[in-house]
Amino acid sequence: MTEIAPALAPLLVTLPLLGAAIALIAGRHRRTQVVVSVVTLTVVCVIAAILLAVVDGGDQAIAVSVGGWPIPVGIVIYVDRLAALLVMVSSVVLLAVLLFSVGQGAADGDDDTPVTIFHPTYLILAAGIFTAFIAGDLFNLYVGFEILLVASYVLITLGGTESRIRTGVVYIVVSLVSSILFLAAIAAIYAALGTVNIVQISERMPQLPQETQLVLHLLLLVAFAIKAAVFPLSFWLPDSYPTAPAPVTAVFAGLLTKVGVYAIIRTETEMFLDNDVNTLLLWVAMATMIVGVLGAVAQAELKRILSFTLVSHIGYMIFGLAIATPAAIGATIYYMVHHIVVQTTLFLAVGLVERRAGSTSILKVKGLMKAAPLIAVLYFIPAVNLGGLPPFSGFIGKYAIFDAAAEVGSPLMITLIVAGIVTSLLTLYALMRAWNLAFWREGEDSVETDARIEYLGDAPAAGIQTERRVIPRIMTASTAGMVALTVALTVFAGPLYDVCTRIGAALLDPVTLVQLEEQHQISTGGDDKSLDVDQGGTP
Repeated sequence: MTEIAPALAPLLVTLPLLGAAIALIAGRHRRTQVVVSVVTLTVVCVIAAILLAVVDGGDQAIAVSVGGWPIPVGIVIYVDRLAALLVMVSSVVLLAVLLFSVGQGAADGDDDTPVTIFHPTYLILAAGIFTAFIAGDLFNLYVGFEILLVASYVLITLGGTESRIRTGVVYIVVSLVSSILFLAAIAAIYAALGTVNIVQISERMPQLPQETQLVLHLLLLVAFAIKAAVFPLSFWLPDSYPTAPAPVTAVFAGLLTKVGVYAIIRTETEMFLDNDVNTLLLWVAMATMIVGVLGAVAQAELKRILSFTLVSHIGYMIFGLAIATPAAIGATIYYMVHHIVVQTTLFLAVGLVERRAGSTSILKVKGLMKAAPLIAVLYFIPAVNLGGLPPFSGFIGKYAIFDAAAEVGSPLMITLIVAGIVTSLLTLYALMRAWNLAFWREGEDSVETDARIEYLGDAPAAGIQTERRVIPRIMTASTAGMVALTVALTVFAGPLYDVCTRIGAALLDPVTLVQLEEQHQISTGGDDKSLDVDQGGTP
């Protein structure tokens, strides 16, 4: 298996692109598109699992020089534990959301999610996400971002309604600004260092003055913070995501911001170890947590509640990253995996609520516990998980981050722990208040005169649906499968957390690709185009 692993790595990107081409050609054959999409994502998931087993079991990352071009001219695909884990989790999530969308498309036709456009665009989105995760250089990371963003522009405006076009324009403008900043940062780094290869950057960066390093560092951070929806650059997200179709919103919430977080992790742990902005990141993390969760508490529409909690929980990841210890990085990776799965699951559950009740406003929806008990369960389990109740994975991840911060023990760390606990409690309050109103409240009960929540009356309710729709079984089954996966993150927390711990240790001890390059003669066009890289730093 170790011998074939380097040949499998490029397939993580080429298979979705090939699948997208086939799905586009088969535009008039919906069943063919579905089969191609499902098979493609399933195969990618299997390949990612194989690569994770190889790189984790052998303690060897995989680097592939595409086309045999020398570094830094050529593209290097780099698959370590972190990349393999995130590709595997992302492909599972993409597959579950795809099945959900298949059911929605079968029930609604092309009105909400035009299938002929959706499947090829969705696979291109997947290719962009996977490209970003396995990129070994900044420009290839930029290409991955652009691929997924172009696909997301199409997906977020599916259906062509006024609200989707309006919010889609905001999303596009913000994304373009982020891309321009990222491209400017790449140009500046190449001008200063003569390379965009991430490992070479990490080796050459200490040669620059600290002031120059700081400018380059902040340029990248701002570009990635926009993509990750880090406060105060998160203003675009709560208005953009809720208007999209349910499956699109789910996959955006689960994955797109995490690609930005992933890029920040690579930046902080590999490229700028000698240029410390961790104090700034701690303050930004605290502001992101508090502002995001306060926004969630003030909302009356389920998608907007979840969108604001999405912002607030990005703060936990920035918090763990800024602690900058192996234990904290490992806890951050675990929490990142948890959040990808749980946030996606909640948006799928809200999609079921929208179809069953005709609305996602907690001021209008009522009595779902009796009317749809299964949907109630599918919402409740990930909701308490996101809120951080023990023994769920949300509690495990937060506790691990808090424990790593407590080991540092500075006053700022203690303040962040308190802010994290408050954020967790307010998240639980917002989600359980929605549960009480939408599921437990009986038909005769009214909230209009309840002073405790009357301030929610003017909260915007994006995408209110005026009619109830049939819920195909495949939509319920895919959501139930995701709920089961959230539970699995708790049941198998030990092995998963061990992998994340090894990831944290490896990220703070990066490989030396230049030395590896000399051994394998990549730069001179040697026969060995695929490289095994020791994740502990020794070639």
